Amino acid sequence: MYWTIAQLVAHHTANGCNLRPGDLLGTGTISTPGDEGRGSLMEITASGRTPITLPTGETRGFLEDGDEVIMSARASADGFASIGFGDCRSVVRAAR
Repeated sequence: MYWTIAQLVAHHTANGCNLRPGDLLGTGTISTPGDEGRGSLMEITASGRTPITLPTGETRGFLEDGDEVIMSARASADGFASIGFGDCRSVVRAAR
């Protein structure tokens, strides 16, 4: 949680990871003990054992080829400037 993106990239590449533009980089989650604070698909679906239903009616326990992941965030608190970032999008491609 305290590493910069430069430190994350250095850590991966120093250990032989072949990072390329467009690769997804999982950095973990910050979750709460209760169900309402689960911070990742892996937690929400109990490692895929309890899939979620998407608005389309499809179910997912894990990401599938062709799925588009869209992340965005905003944090705000009374008396402080709101901070955040716009959409960060990626499509899961089939392994080659």
